Amino acid sequence: MPFANFKVPAGTLDAEQKEKIIHRTTELYVEIYGERARGGTMVLVEEVADGGWGIADQVLTLAVLQGGAEGGGRPDVPTEGEE
Repeated sequence: MPFANFKVPAGTLDAEQKEKIIHRTTELYVEIYGERARGGTMVLVEEVADGGWGIADQVLTLAVLQGGAEGGGRPDVPTEGEE
């Protein structure tokens, strides 16, 4: 059974957008595995609470993801040789 798990910031997608993710993901699996995959494909869209995740040792918030922080919305991730 194909399975896809999307984690998104809480409150950023409406029901229609979640439906679109589910539909397109199912169609992708069908394209890859054939029609037999449609009935068994499971797609989970999980909402993560604000501040409930991070990358490169920095807690991500909705403000950071939407570009409200320095660096164009991306957390400060040092490039090689920086600290």
